[in-house]
Amino acid sequence: MPYLPTNRSNVPIRLFKSDVLEALTHVHPAVVPVIWLPVAAYFLSRPIVTRALGGVEVALAVVVGLALWTFAEYTIHRFVFHFEPRNPSPLVERVIFLFHGVHHVQPHCRTRLVMPPAASVPIAALSYGLLVVFAGGVLGASDWVAPIFAAYVAGYVLYDMTHYATHHWPMHGRALKALKRQHMLHHYKTPNARFGVTSPIWDVVFGTLPEYAPSARAAVH
Repeated sequence: MPYLPTNRSNVPIRLFKSDVLEALTHVHPAVVPVIWLPVAAYFLSRPIVTRALGGVEVALAVVVGLALWTFAEYTIHRFVFHFEPRNPSPLVERVIFLFHGVHHVQPHCRTRLVMPPAASVPIAALSYGLLVVFAGGVLGASDWVAPIFAAYVAGYVLYDMTHYATHHWPMHGRALKALKRQHMLHHYKTPNARFGVTSPIWDVVFGTLPEYAPSARAAVH
């Protein structure tokens, strides 16, 4: 369901009465590369150390992994974070708000701009499992799983860092400024469109990239 920013306070909205659960909803952006870049490096090194794949094959696997991440980024954002049930119960509305609604209500909260490990670890485990089943089991290409997953994880790190940057870091250059503009329009004008953060490619493919209107410029300055 759509949310537009309504809370400009620097004090984060409290989500849980429990201090432990509340703490799990806050994370410093540095946590993401600290945890996940070593994971990506490990999986990328596996086919190189074992010589299971050649350099060209590893490079191709990296391209596939990055492409898979951009698709996952779009689909998770659009269909999970912005899930709109037909007859939502209070519990479902609460879960949706916890997952992503709070970010739209208070979009510049510094500690809720990257995914907490409590969420990213299960998602990564599920993604790896699906890769093992599909690439390793269905396609019989188990040697490709590790480098594809490495690039997929690196794509996730790029996503979370880009997301944080669009809210709090200066963006230079046409491409980066365009990403910031599109994401701010997602927050302030079109919460049910512009779901890509690191790339608009899937918004173009699926028709969720409305034309940028000059009247919307105030939303991105």
